[in-house]
Amino acid sequence: MAPELLLLIFLGTAAACTLSASAGLGGSLVLVPLLALTLGTKEGVALAALLLAANNLVKLIAYRCSIPWRKSIVVLVLVVLGSALGAWMLVLAPESWVSAAVVVSIVAALFAERLRLSALQRVGVPALALASGATSGFSGTSGPLKGVALRMLRLDRVHLVGAASVVSLAGDATKASIYAEAGLLSAQSLILMGALFPVMIGSTFLGRYLNSKVGERGYSVLFWVVMGGYSLRLVGVAP
Repeated sequence: MAPELLLLIFLGTAAACTLSASAGLGGSLVLVPLLALTLGTKEGVALAALLLAANNLVKLIAYRCSIPWRKSIVVLVLVVLGSALGAWMLVLAPESWVSAAVVVSIVAALFAERLRLSALQRVGVPALALASGATSGFSGTSGPLKGVALRMLRLDRVHLVGAASVVSLAGDATKASIYAEAGLLSAQSLILMGALFPVMIGSTFLGRYLNSKVGERGYSVLFWVVMGGYSLRLVGVAP
C-alpha cells in the first residue's frame, strides 16, 4: 500500500476514534468511506467494523462507570440481531449491491433526520434499533438511526456515550465475526488493524477528555453535528 494511503488511514482512524469517544457515535462516518475507497467496499466495510469494535472496547473501558445497562439492553439486543442479519446480506450480495446500499441507507437516514423527533418517537426505540443494526451490517453505517434511538432514552451526555459504546461494541463485534468467517478480512487488513491499535487507544482517551470538557449544550451541538454529518455524507462521498 502506498505511504500516502497509509498516512491517510492513520489520520482518519485517529479522527474517527476521537470523534466517536467524544460524541459517542460518528466513527463509521469517517472510517467506512475512507476504507471502502482505499481497500474496496466489502473489505473496507469489514475492516471498519473490526476497527470500530476495538475502538468501542477501549471506550467501554474509558466509560465503564457510566454505562446504563438496564436502559440500553433492548437497543443492544436489537442492534445485534439487526447487525447479524445485515452482515450476512453483505457477505452474499455482489460488490455493486453493497456500494448501492451504502448510498440508499444514507438517503433513508437523511429522510429520517429531516423528520421531527416526535415523528421518530412514534416509530419507537426498538424499531429504530433493529433498523440501525440491519443497515449497519449491510452498508457499514446506520446513519443517525442508532443515535436517535439512544437519544430517545433521555440520558445525560456521559451515560449516552457509555450506552453508545456498549451497543456499538456488540453490533460491530457481531458484524466483524461474520465478515471474518466469510473471509472478507485479508492478512493486510489484520496487520493494519494491529498497527492502528495504539492510535485508537490514544484517540479514544483524547475523545473522553474532550467529552468531559464540554457542557450539556455543547455536547448536544456536537451530537447533532455528527447526525448531520451522516446525512451530508450523501453528497458525493459515499463509496
